[in-house]
Amino acid sequence: MSNKIVSSVPYGDYDAYFNGAWIHYDEIKIAPDDRGFELSDGVFDIARTFNGVPFVLERHIDRLYRSLKFLRIDAELTPEEMTVICNEGILRNEHRKSEAGDFTIHPFVTRGRYLDGPPTVCVSIKPVDFPSFAKFYVEGAHGVITRTRSYTSDTVEPKVKHHSRLNMVLATLEAHDVDPEALPILLDQNGNVTEGTGNNVFLVKDGILKTPDDRHILQGVSRDVVMEVANKLGIPVSVEDIQPYDLYTADEVFFTRTSPRIVPVSRVDGRHIGNQIPGPITQQLIAGHSEMVGIDLVGQALHKAGLTT
Repeated sequence: MSNKIVSSVPYGDYDAYFNGAWIHYDEIKIAPDDRGFELSDGVFDIARTFNGVPFVLERHIDRLYRSLKFLRIDAELTPEEMTVICNEGILRNEHRKSEAGDFTIHPFVTRGRYLDGPPTVCVSIKPVDFPSFAKFYVEGAHGVITRTRSYTSDTVEPKVKHHSRLNMVLATLEAHDVDPEALPILLDQNGNVTEGTGNNVFLVKDGILKTPDDRHILQGVSRDVVMEVANKLGIPVSVEDIQPYDLYTADEVFFTRTSPRIVPVSRVDGRHIGNQIPGPITQQLIAGHSEMVGIDLVGQALHKAGLTT
C-alpha cells in the first residue's frame, strides 16, 4: 500500500503486451501527444494472481470494459481477447514466479493520439510488491482524512477506473504532511467517507461490517469479494453513509485493495483504532479470504517481504 512505485523484484525485462506486440516492459513507449498522457484520457484495471493463477480476472475485465464504454473508447479488442492476452502474459512470465511470489496484471487503454483513435493498449505483468504492505498486517496502516475530496459523478464519474487522479495525488501529499507513512482517506462533498487513493474503506462496529455506498467511489472488486466472504462467515454487512466520527469510534478499520486484499488500520488521524491488529473480525475475513484463494495472505506477504524466514 506504499505510495511509491517500487518493487523488491526488478520487472523491466518482464514480457508485456503493447499495441499488438510482446516486448519487454522497459521498452514500452507512450507518445508525448497520446491523449492518455496529455489529458488522462484512458482507463485501467489491476488484478493479481494466487499461486500464479489469476483471481476473479473476469470481474476486472468486466469493470475495464464498463469504463471503456462510459468513456466511449474502443479498445479494438473484445473482453474475451483482452482476457486471453492477460493470461498469455502470465504464461510468458511464469518462469519468474518463484522470485516474484505472485503477479499483478495491469491492462490499460487510452484513446490514443486522436479523438477517434486508434487506441493505445497495454497489458503489463509485474511482481506483487509485498514489501509495500506486508508490515501493515502486523503494525496496521495509518489513515489520514484529507481536505481534498473525491470526484462527484457530475464532474468525473468515480465508478470509472480512469487516469484522472490529480485529486488523489494531492490527497497523498496532504496525508504525508501529517504522517509520511499515512494513506489518505477522502470524503465526498457532504463530508461522508468515500475511499482511499487505491483502496476501499471498511469499519467494524458492534460486530457489523460497514462500508460506504458506491455513489462516489470506485466499485472495488476486492470490496465485493470481502463482502462475499463476510456473508459466508455470517458477518452482518451494512452499506451506508459513514462519517469521520464513525472511523474514529470504530472497533476495527481496514482497507481493501487488489494486492494485499485486506489491510488492517491501526490509526486514523492519529487516533488509535481498536485493541489489537488485526481485529477479531478482520482476522476472520483474512482467514476466510486466504481459504478462498488457497494461500495464507499474511504468511506469503511476510515471507516475500523478508519479514519471516
